[in-house]
Amino acid sequence: MAFPKLLRALLGTTIGLLVGMFLWGCSLYPDVNSDPAKNNKAAFRQDAIDCAQSYPEAGSGAHIKQRISCMNLKGWH
Repeated sequence: MAFPKLLRALLGTTIGLLVGMFLWGCSLYPDVNSDPAKNNKAAFRQDAIDCAQSYPEAGSGAHIKQRISCMNLKGWH
């Protein structure tokens, strides 16, 4: 009978860690521009699309780091 409790605890811990990692990863994406004129949703969306087109998805996930670097070059922090 102790096995289901242990399994439930492991499952809860795993889900908690995954949610935490997801939130941490999303917080790393730049969303504020140093130029006040460009610090709006439309400019962000356009720059994000440009970076996504420049660095298409890769199976390894390296494209995410490249897109973040691209956004940093465009002034987003």
